[in-house]
Amino acid sequence: MTHRVVQWTTGNVGKQSVAAIVAKPELELVGCYAWSPEKDGRDVGELCGLPPLGVQATADVDALLALRPDCVVYNPMWPSTDELVRILGSGINVVSTAAFINGRRLGAERERLVDACTRGGASLFGSGINPGFVELLGIVSAGICDRIDKVTINEAAYTMGYDSPETEKPAGFGRPIDDPELQKMTAQGTAVFGEAVALVADALGIELDEICCEAEYAQATEDLDLGSWQIAAGCVAGIAGAWRGRIGDRTLVELTFRWKKAPVLDPDWPIEDGHVIEIQGRPTVRTTLSFLPPPDFEAETLADFMVLGHVMTAMPAINAIPAVVAAAPGLVSYADIQLPLPRGIVRP
Repeated sequence: MTHRVVQWTTGNVGKQSVAAIVAKPELELVGCYAWSPEKDGRDVGELCGLPPLGVQATADVDALLALRPDCVVYNPMWPSTDELVRILGSGINVVSTAAFINGRRLGAERERLVDACTRGGASLFGSGINPGFVELLGIVSAGICDRIDKVTINEAAYTMGYDSPETEKPAGFGRPIDDPELQKMTAQGTAVFGEAVALVADALGIELDEICCEAEYAQATEDLDLGSWQIAAGCVAGIAGAWRGRIGDRTLVELTFRWKKAPVLDPDWPIEDGHVIEIQGRPTVRTTLSFLPPPDFEAETLADFMVLGHVMTAMPAINAIPAVVAAAPGLVSYADIQLPLPRGIVRP
C-alpha cells in the first residue's frame, strides 16, 4: 500500500524527511507546506537540495488539506496546537518531530488535540532520536527481563557545534549562573523529556505518582562565540538535568541529559557523547549507543556533519507512518502502535 504524504516545512529536519519520503517506494509526496513566503510556489526538490520533484510548496493550508493525504510529516521546530488541530480535525494523520511524545504536559491544549483526533478519526504520533527512538530501545531492552527495578536512559553531548538558540535558550543556556529562574526554565524548556518518562511508564504498565525535573548548571569560563549567538563568561554553558518518574519515594524511570557547550566549564563535567540505556532488574541490561558516519559520508564543515543528526531526528517519524495510519484514532506513542519497521531503505 502506498501512503500519500504532505510534508510540513522544509527546514533542516524537513529536508531529510523529504529525501526519505521520495526514496521510500511505499510513500508518495503529494504536497508541502511553505512556512516562509520566499518558499511559496517553489519546487520542493529545489528547496531540499534534490532534483525537481514536480511538487510545489504552498502556504495555502486549505489546498493541502484538500489533497486528502494519509499523513502529514510535521517538522517545525516547535508545534502549533492550532495547526495540528486543523490537520487532525480534517481526518489526516500526523507524525511529528516537533517536541511532542504524548502531550502529557499540555493540559487544555492536549484536550484540543484529543478532540480533533476524535472528530477527524485521525492519529497523532511524535518521535525523534531522543526523546523518542532511544526510549523505544529502552522498552525493547526490558523485554528480556523477568523483573524490572528501574529504567535509566542517559544522554551526554558536547554541543558547541549545535547552533540552535531557539531551543537552547529556553532551557537556560546563556543565563547568569545565579539566575533564580533556572530550574523553572529547564523544566519548561525540556518538558518533552517528562512526556518520554510517561511513555516508558506506559510501556511498563505502571502508573506514576509524579514526574519531576531537577538540574545542575556549569558556567562558561570565557566568552563563547557560538555562531548566531554568544554566551558570556559566568553564564550557563552546561546543563545536567534529570526527569524522574516516581511511585512513592522510589524512582522507576529516569531520563538524564548532560549538555556541554565549551571544552572547559566550571565545574568541568566529563562528557562522552552518546546514550547509555540501563534496565536494572533480572538480568540488568546495559546498552551503549553511539552514532558514526558511514564510510562514504562527506562533510567539509560542522554544519555538513550535523546532517546526521537531522536524519536521525526525521527517520523514526518517517518509518512510523504505516503504523500510525493503521492505528486507532487518538494520541498514540510507541506503547500503542505496531513496531515501526525500516522498510524500503536497504541500499540495492
